Amino acid sequence: MQSSHHAIARADEALLAELGYKQEFKRAFTPLEVFGIAFSIIGLLPSIASVLYYAVPNGGPAAMVWGWAVASLFILCIGMSMAELGSAAPTSGGLYFWTHSLSSPRCRNLLAWVVGYANTIGSIASVASIDWGCSVQIMAAVSIGSGQAFTATSAQTFGAYIAIVLSHAVICCLGTAVLARLQTVYIVLNIVLCVAVIVGLPAATPKEFMNSASYALGDFTNLNGWPDGYAFVLSFLAPLWTIGAFDSSVHISEESSNASTAVPWAIVSAIGISGILGCAINISLAFCMGTDLEYLLNSPIQQPMAQIFFNSFGQNGTLALWAIVVLVQYMMGSSMMLAASRQTFAFSRDGALPFSSYLYRMNCFTKTPVNTVWFTAICSAMLGLLSFAGAQAISAIFAVSVTALYIAYAIPITVRFVFKNDFKPGPFNLGIFSLPVAIISVSFMAFMDIVFCFPTTPQTDAPDMNYTAVVLGGTLLLSVLWYYFPVYGGVHWFTGPVPNVGKVDGEAAPSTRGSVEKERADIGEASVEA
Repeated sequence: MQSSHHAIARADEALLAELGYKQEFKRAFTPLEVFGIAFSIIGLLPSIASVLYYAVPNGGPAAMVWGWAVASLFILCIGMSMAELGSAAPTSGGLYFWTHSLSSPRCRNLLAWVVGYANTIGSIASVASIDWGCSVQIMAAVSIGSGQAFTATSAQTFGAYIAIVLSHAVICCLGTAVLARLQTVYIVLNIVLCVAVIVGLPAATPKEFMNSASYALGDFTNLNGWPDGYAFVLSFLAPLWTIGAFDSSVHISEESSNASTAVPWAIVSAIGISGILGCAINISLAFCMGTDLEYLLNSPIQQPMAQIFFNSFGQNGTLALWAIVVLVQYMMGSSMMLAASRQTFAFSRDGALPFSSYLYRMNCFTKTPVNTVWFTAICSAMLGLLSFAGAQAISAIFAVSVTALYIAYAIPITVRFVFKNDFKPGPFNLGIFSLPVAIISVSFMAFMDIVFCFPTTPQTDAPDMNYTAVVLGGTLLLSVLWYYFPVYGGVHWFTGPVPNVGKVDGEAAPSTRGSVEKERADIGEASVEA
């Protein structure tokens, strides 16, 4: 068994060296824990709680159930396309590394630059949106505990948000082994919470709040004024944000054992399980939410799912269950900050971020990139300031976390097929279905990126505008301007991923995939011997 582990470790290091990088992280994440980080970031129940506000007014129970089911299938297509790339080249840089290696030499540097920034922005926005959701949930708990007499101000919610972000930064500075072991705890808590709500909520809900099957599965209530079909599409923000940021498994691939297999299966299984469990949760909510949707959205608790729980479990039962929801949401935030800091580390390793020479440092004690953790935390805290600009401004952070990541996902999937390259599939491969699935994935992401830039209602004014295009477009525009900036811009010095495999140990990297394939063969032989 020990020889098998050594063979896996040698194969991981050989493949990473072939990609141009030396082994800097400790490979402490088992395949289950790699799945755990993707599954814990998805977070299901607390994630659905954070974005239920976007599904309820855009179709009510029908959109919650069927919108989730439809969107989950498209998300699975995206995940499978990403999994193929992650299996072929499992490195922390992931998306922008794939873009550079598969694109034409004429545009690879610019495309890798854009993907790297979109991925970094999307990851940081994901941290901000998750932690903001956790802060809102904490304020909801205070409101429930006060008998709904307390209503949080923006300043109070922001204060809790800052405390959450800073505590996550401290957690993510811990050693890799500690962070890896936490993922198993996150998996167990997530599944227990989901099962408790799927089974317990219908059992506890009074008859006056129970809905018929025709209402729960067929009633379409449109409160925002868009045409019904478009409102249904807008409800996709809930499943797309919930089952998102699954590239997190890619960003810890340099800390994963048997990464070329563990990473792709973590992505696909996390999406598949979340799609099924999430559908069951939404069905349970649809049957138990009552029919007064406007009250759910505007109640003193200011949290639709918390209000549903309050109607069903009462004050004490809701507080007990809601405490676990908040805990799981908090764990989501720590996992997301872990993944975001690894993306930032990888991008700064290649010199593309401001202050890269400072960010690209490994703490000698914890063997983790402490500087990039705090960089991610500071950027996330700054995004939280948008809360003072109004509800729509902070809602833009949720949309940016989807749209930015979809830009980063779509480009490497596209260039794999558009440009001539020597892409060699890894152990996870869709075969003849690769291209059809990629077309579906990219088309869906392009469409949804446009949809999420529209305002919540067709009749709107400046405070109620959708600021997604401003936040995302402005940041990407600045990154492109910096790329083309005279003398100092990236166009003058950025050449994509920078190999570092020979900088410390001076050993030559394996030059062909054959050496890696030999290592994989050794794994099989070692397993038989064991």
